[in-house]
Amino acid sequence: SQSFIGINYGQVADNLPPPSSTAKLLQSTSIQKVRLYGSDPAIIKALANNGIGIVIGTANGDIPGLASDPNFAKSWINTNVLPFYPASNIILITVGNEVMISNDQNLMNKLLPAMQHVQNALNDASLGGKIKVSTVHPMGVLKQSEPPSSGSFDPSYGDLMKGLLEFNSANGSPFAINPYPYFAYRSDARPETLAFCLFQPNAGRMDGNTKIKYMNMFDAQVDAVYSALNSMGFKNVEIVVAETGWPYKGDDNEVGPSIENAKAYNGNLIAHLRSMVGTPLMPGKSVDTYLFALYDEDLKPGPGSERSFGLFKTDLTMVYDVGLSKSSQ
Repeated sequence: SQSFIGINYGQVADNLPPPSSTAKLLQSTSIQKVRLYGSDPAIIKALANNGIGIVIGTANGDIPGLASDPNFAKSWINTNVLPFYPASNIILITVGNEVMISNDQNLMNKLLPAMQHVQNALNDASLGGKIKVSTVHPMGVLKQSEPPSSGSFDPSYGDLMKGLLEFNSANGSPFAINPYPYFAYRSDARPETLAFCLFQPNAGRMDGNTKIKYMNMFDAQVDAVYSALNSMGFKNVEIVVAETGWPYKGDDNEVGPSIENAKAYNGNLIAHLRSMVGTPLMPGKSVDTYLFALYDEDLKPGPGSERSFGLFKTDLTMVYDVGLSKSSQ
């Protein structure tokens, strides 16, 4: 089974198909996991009894309440998990999204206690071992990522990050991160970099410390995260790629978005994951990877590319084919 291929289902849109149609669409693919940014009951219910793993999230705005009041966490679990589980296969709760770069010190300080209260509420409901609790980080939590062996966390997050990693380690929950080779290419728009980001033939990049030659940016980014975990003594914490993707169109002044590039990135990434070759520092297994995204989100602010990451159109047809449909297997 290709349990390592997931997809993000964002809902900042006003034209999404009904959850039942989305559930059917997912069943026609080899996608085995879906990440929601919230906990929409209609979607959680629609995904029942088909084995698909579901990631649900608490809003950043809920973190102070979750942190200060164990009963708030309990009622969150009572509302968003207990009515649906185990028919709906909830596997992970992400407490907040990219909190560490929010520049909101209060939110950052309350993240760990919020996660602990959610974990305790799950434990009280006898679901502690079955549903994991984590949070999702952007690559910005790393101070250094090149070469991959020198990957390290920004020391300004030092104690907070250590606390979060101790939580991950103690509870067997994953460290979830959002690596986007697309953004790396945007800041270095050379043909050689594009090939490196799209898993296409390129000269590779040598890591002078390990003498490993990296042939694609995804492996380099994931291994940089592994090195950062290792340098803090947490190399046994599992890495999950909570988001990665490539937009298929953008504004005229944007570099990189195209159907051709998006199809190359996502298609080659899927093939890379299926090969089970892993990364140079974590060989022989594929990191759980959630593609971004299931559908375009037409209400997202920002440049045009922000609204053009979908693999499927809202009429349930493919924007471009990356080999996910069961019939094309």
